Amino acid sequence: MRNVDAAGLGIGDDYPPRLMGVLNVSRESPYEPSVFDDASEAAAYVDEELIDEGADIVDVGLESANKRFEVLSAEEELDRLDTAVDAMESVSGDAVFSIETRYHEVAEAALDAGFDMVNDICGFADPAMPRVCAERDVAVVKMASPPDLERPGAVESVDDIYDALRREGLTDKTVVDPAFGGWSEEKTLEDDRQTFHRLREFRALDRPILVSINRKNFLRDLAGRSTEEALPVSLAATAMAVERGAHVIRTHDVAETRDAAVVGDAFARDRVRATDGDVTVEELDVTTDRELRRHLDRLDADGTDARRGTVRVFELGGLSPAERDALTSAATGTGAAVAGSPDDDHRLLVGTRADLAAVVDAATGRTAALDRALDAVGAASD
Repeated sequence: MRNVDAAGLGIGDDYPPRLMGVLNVSRESPYEPSVFDDASEAAAYVDEELIDEGADIVDVGLESANKRFEVLSAEEELDRLDTAVDAMESVSGDAVFSIETRYHEVAEAALDAGFDMVNDICGFADPAMPRVCAERDVAVVKMASPPDLERPGAVESVDDIYDALRREGLTDKTVVDPAFGGWSEEKTLEDDRQTFHRLREFRALDRPILVSINRKNFLRDLAGRSTEEALPVSLAATAMAVERGAHVIRTHDVAETRDAAVVGDAFARDRVRATDGDVTVEELDVTTDRELRRHLDRLDADGTDARRGTVRVFELGGLSPAERDALTSAATGTGAAVAGSPDDDHRLLVGTRADLAAVVDAATGRTAALDRALDAVGAASD
């Protein structure tokens, strides 16, 4: 996993999780406390509510990406940029300033005015955007989106989101954003939950991951909470996202989210990373076959090997002596292991998915109860 330098701020596995606070100069934005049209008031908000509370990055939005509103043109966004620049220049605290836009012209103007990075909510739908960011050597967030400047983030399935992030390529300083939230009528809460469940797969893009999950519908629905009541579920999800490999958390609730991110980081898996001369070693955060297939695809390797890349462990109980013998016999020669005390009716069955499939095939027809137990093993999803 490569790290990204955002104007001196390190983002990636070698750094703590980073917090991106939000400032809007867009009258349409739904979260009223973050919306300002006065530069001095905006600067005070950034200093007191974002930077002082722990924000490393301040993301400034010029318009709402909500699908209910008309999309602004580049010229209309540029008309609002002066307020954003005035606010940035009035801030006394230290943070990386990101401009949220979909247009390369706006990105260029913002970078010329002192912004440090770009948050592209249309995922390089403007083909000049990656060139501009690469030439300026700035970090850029690429949000999953179709190649359409008027429909940001309208991607539903995890596989399509992954493909959208790969489309148009990635700069060396790209941070990827899977785009949680109701960006399209077709996208469901279950789509977002599946994306969160499979978040580790996006690590195979070899770029840091940003998540924007603060008070999102797919979390509120689980707990039956309104937006105002949804902070606890957001914090629980934040800790889980960081534990699963997210590097940047975009949030309106900076202080509370910082604490959740610290907890997630403290209990994340230790991943080996070492360098000796030109040789490097990195332990990949792989827990399922799908996650391994993403990495194999990145290296143009044979994805059929993925079924031998992750180990599953099942405990089978209530087995008769004959069933225990049958299970041990079925595992012989497969690569799977069966473990347990001779006098105990429980057995641990350990192996890759390919090994376990071989055990299921070899044991078929031994006894009805054992068949049903192994059918459950075979049907277990990755």
